[in-house]
Amino acid sequence: MFPGRWARSVACFLGALIFSVFAASSTSAHAVLVESRPALQSIVTGPDVTLKLRFNVRIDVVRSRLTLILPDGSMQMLEIDKETAPDTISSQAKGLQPGTYRLRWQVLASDGHITRGEIPFTVTKS
Repeated sequence: MFPGRWARSVACFLGALIFSVFAASSTSAHAVLVESRPALQSIVTGPDVTLKLRFNVRIDVVRSRLTLILPDGSMQMLEIDKETAPDTISSQAKGLQPGTYRLRWQVLASDGHITRGEIPFTVTKS
């Protein structure tokens, strides 16, 4: 192999290696919702509903938020339980009337990236 080809081959290999390291770190940097209770578009029995979101990474509970959007469009901030697994946030919604709700969440992953989302669900009478 000629010295020029060898240098280009090494440069290409190193470039690909560096790209794959940065690509892998950027995709694992954001919190991805793995499981939710209630599930997306599910129907649950009220009036009290347990809310639980599990992510693929550790979550900073202190800087994360849960907001319940009520059927009339008003919002209710929910208190997040402090005693949960490091990758989970949970709360309780009490006294919910039948109707369609949206759980709006915002979490801060341990690496500093913020992720947001919403989970619509319906509450029925028990």
